[in-house]
Amino acid sequence: MKPDSKPAYDLPMTTDHREDWVWWKHGVFYHIYTQSFYDSNNDGIGDLQGVIQKLDYIASLGVDAIWLSPIYQSPMHDHGYDVSDFRSIDPVFGSISDFKQLIFECHTRGVRVIMDMIMNHTSMDHPWFRQSSSSKSHPKRNWYIWKDGKKAGPPNNWKSTFGGSAWQLDEQTGQYYLHSFLKEQPDLNWRDKALRKEFFKEIKYWLDMGVDGFRLDAINMIGKDKHFRDNPGLLGFFNVGNNLFNRNAPRSHKVVKKLRKMIDTYSNRVIVGEILIPPPGNPGVAASYLGNGKNQLHMAFDFSLIFRKWSALYYYQAIEDWYSEIPKKGWPSFVFSNHDLFRSKNRLGVGKNKDEKAKILAILLLTLRGTPFIYYGEELGMENVKLAKDQVLDPLGKKYWPLFPGRDIARSPMQWSDEPYAGFSAKEPWLPVHKNFEEVNTEKLESDNKSILNLYIKLIALRKEYPSLSMGEWKPILKGENGLISYYRIYKNRKIQIILNFTAQKKAYKNGKEVFWKILLSTQRSIHEEVDFDNFTLLPYEGIILKLL
Repeated sequence: MKPDSKPAYDLPMTTDHREDWVWWKHGVFYHIYTQSFYDSNNDGIGDLQGVIQKLDYIASLGVDAIWLSPIYQSPMHDHGYDVSDFRSIDPVFGSISDFKQLIFECHTRGVRVIMDMIMNHTSMDHPWFRQSSSSKSHPKRNWYIWKDGKKAGPPNNWKSTFGGSAWQLDEQTGQYYLHSFLKEQPDLNWRDKALRKEFFKEIKYWLDMGVDGFRLDAINMIGKDKHFRDNPGLLGFFNVGNNLFNRNAPRSHKVVKKLRKMIDTYSNRVIVGEILIPPPGNPGVAASYLGNGKNQLHMAFDFSLIFRKWSALYYYQAIEDWYSEIPKKGWPSFVFSNHDLFRSKNRLGVGKNKDEKAKILAILLLTLRGTPFIYYGEELGMENVKLAKDQVLDPLGKKYWPLFPGRDIARSPMQWSDEPYAGFSAKEPWLPVHKNFEEVNTEKLESDNKSILNLYIKLIALRKEYPSLSMGEWKPILKGENGLISYYRIYKNRKIQIILNFTAQKKAYKNGKEVFWKILLSTQRSIHEEVDFDNFTLLPYEGIILKLL
């Protein structure tokens, strides 16, 4: 594919909203943790051919793009987020030819391909770092962040996100290098012009191959205080609350602006950024990386909703806060789970209502104004897996067990069937399969019309059928009071209403003059029923989508 070509799959084959439809705004993204999706060669690890073999399933969901967690060459100290070669596919996942086949097969099905791009750091095995660390006079020395120590200690008090000092002494040159994560992940110096130029070439390599965009890992980490001042305070789990000077510096925004200019020389590409912020989140900081809505990221992740406990009031406030920070020309995105922050179903408390709550979340995710990101297995209601200490592979889990079990618990193999290892592999997988796989798997849920899987499929189909749900404005009605959230989505005077009951009680519901509506979807009753809001009661944990008659 030529860089400036316009793919034939750019617009959905629907009725009269083609001219307004933008794939990354109005489509649905599906996040694949490749190691755990499907093992095509029975070595216990998911791979690119495994993704290819499951593309018909992905297409059947109706999603418009897949985002792959890192698949580059890596020593795997941090499951691929320590890259030793940005232009190579790690053999555990396959080859460049496999990846090119994936792009072709996805594009044939109308599905875009988004890669993870790690701009804050590389592996210490990357040739750049080997050269940089070889001597103080090497031309690439300034590609990484090197400093002299102070009083026989590190240059300052900055802490790694993974705990401990963010500085590692290099015995050969006598200086410290900065690592915001593991010591095997040295930070790049984005103040160096030669580094910026070379890294942008790595990005262009994939764009020229036909990749449709990038999810940028911890992009707000790339800008550090140029004076390297000490951070205030040292307390906090993983030191996440004390990062005044080692993230979100103006340099981050300058680099993102340069990247956006380069991305915009290609047609229909996107960059979405992970803005690493500790709980409870900070939508203002996340939104700042959208710039004026046109000159920085296309989208940024705000995790405030992930950090909220189950409450209509708290959820509504997080949504409203996020919307209020988005620049006028910017665009929001929503995500309830990912490979770092655990599965959403495990944040819904205990008891029999978890399934109903998960369905409410599905409706919320897929009917808010903004781009939804679905983490693989969420459409099945997959949950965190329990691991014994000797099963933990995540470096965070190994370091902080049992206080923190690690991120592996949200990365267990996709549950395809009730066969051994959930149909993921014929060999014991790299992580254990959840014990509920005989009941929670695609084969079983596909045959159950009331399953959460079929709810996701119906919701995505409704987004395509009714442009109000993907492209319309958002107008709130009930703002979390009495356990209810309701809102309109309106496009070209066509109105859809969404009502979500976050409680285990029945709730009377009235809504002004427009009383007659038809049900398009409900978690509790049949579709095509007509609703009279002069006499209407929501059922416990009911989510409902209605069309104005």
